[in-house]
Amino acid sequence: MSTLIASTPIVPASQRTLKSRAGLGLALRNTLTMAGRGLIKIRRTPEQLMDVTLQPILFTLMFTYIFGGAISGDVASYLPVIIPGILVQTVITTSVVTGVQLREDMDKGVFDRFRSLPIARIAPLSGALLADTVRYAIATTLTFTMGYIMGFRPAGGLLAVVAAGVLVIVCSWAMSWIFAFFGVIARTASSVQGISMIILFPLTFLSNAFVPVGTMPTWLQWFVNINPVSHLVTAVRDLTNTGTFGGDAWISLLGAAVIVAIFAPLTVRAYMRKA
Repeated sequence: MSTLIASTPIVPASQRTLKSRAGLGLALRNTLTMAGRGLIKIRRTPEQLMDVTLQPILFTLMFTYIFGGAISGDVASYLPVIIPGILVQTVITTSVVTGVQLREDMDKGVFDRFRSLPIARIAPLSGALLADTVRYAIATTLTFTMGYIMGFRPAGGLLAVVAAGVLVIVCSWAMSWIFAFFGVIARTASSVQGISMIILFPLTFLSNAFVPVGTMPTWLQWFVNINPVSHLVTAVRDLTNTGTFGGDAWISLLGAAVIVAIFAPLTVRAYMRKA
């Protein structure tokens, strides 16, 4: 024992070189740990999942039976139209939770505690974004399940349905960067939710998610046709109903990449100033 101690030199604190940045491997491990923390929070407070469990069920039932007969003649004919629309609306709306919970953690001082730990500074942010993909997957699964119970039979097949679900999750994850940015710069969680709803409300309802574009006024159709939500809804419909990965799907992926390219650096820069 004395030989081992003697062979281990003690470096004075003034001569030690400390790393100011975490390596990629450590950042990834810390991100997974923080994502696990987010999942534990969901398990201990399951009411957080009400928006991804009850909302798709209620919206599917209400919109189908209220508008189905008027728009498509009957419920069965309306299901291939409404299920992709409900899916996109539900999952994209769920992405708001990322910014709200991020702001709540910062207000409660949780991030002050993280700042004192020897972890990558980006891990709490990236972990929260990763954990929320589970919420998107739950909402996607329940929406398709509810549609199947009501009689929806996707002609595109199972693989096309899975591809449609992955496409919506990817695009919603990209959207969550926008709301994460609001969560960092906003003063309260309620303001994050208010700002997010102002953005999402016109995007989701002024789209082709629920009614055909041709039934809208001409002056409104131009916005609906360029609305990114309309492109995503059309891409999901093409996949589920015909099994085709068309131009709208590529436009949606390109839009998601542009959002991440713009808002990821903005969010990280704003977060690093406070983290």
